[in-house]
Amino acid sequence: MKRALVTGGSGDIGEAICRQLALQNIHVIVHASSRPERALQVVNHILEAGGSAESVCFDVTDIMATHAALEKLLADAPVQIFISNAGIYKDAPLAGMNAEQWRSVIDVSLNGFYNVCQPLLLPMMQTRWGRVIAVSSIAGVMGNRGQANYAAAKSGLHGAIKSLSQELASRGITANAVAPGIIAGRMTEQTFDKATINQMVPAKRAGKPEEVAALIGFLVSEQADYISGQIIGINGGMA
Repeated sequence: MKRALVTGGSGDIGEAICRQLALQNIHVIVHASSRPERALQVVNHILEAGGSAESVCFDVTDIMATHAALEKLLADAPVQIFISNAGIYKDAPLAGMNAEQWRSVIDVSLNGFYNVCQPLLLPMMQTRWGRVIAVSSIAGVMGNRGQANYAAAKSGLHGAIKSLSQELASRGITANAVAPGIIAGRMTEQTFDKATINQMVPAKRAGKPEEVAALIGFLVSEQADYISGQIIGINGGMA
């Protein structure tokens, strides 16, 4: 059974991804940063549905803690599927954005990707099969007012994924990014009302976490062996 690590696995999109992978007979390692109880809830849902899962808790911005946690996981077997879904928002116009807002958002999404991904790669390469998928955002493609930090972090992931895809292709490993638009969930409900969504999204609705998860489920499948180095939008026609 292949093993997948999903950072930010306890959020709305993260949980949907974890459940989708479990349906595909993948052992899912559900990550949380500071709320282990939420990761445990996702694990329990997967186990109740007959899937295989465990939880792990560490701060992706703390490289020492991250490596210690990964060392324990890798002692059992390689992680062949890595879904980098951890991310935070600290929105402000750049003219009024303080250094902590800039650095913390980039630290989680971009540095956190490196901190987790790098130790997984050599064990993954030795199996000659793997998947690396970064959950990005339409903001990383188009930019967004008040989100220069977030857009910079996500577009940075795009460059990393494109480079990684070239480094790993000969080992049977693909690397892609998925860039959602407005997706329904706790954070979206606080930011966008229905009228705003109708104005912004040609499809006239927010996407569903399960739709993002279905796309990722395809990208980790054997049918997606020849798809690599791509930034794939899922945004209802926004771009």
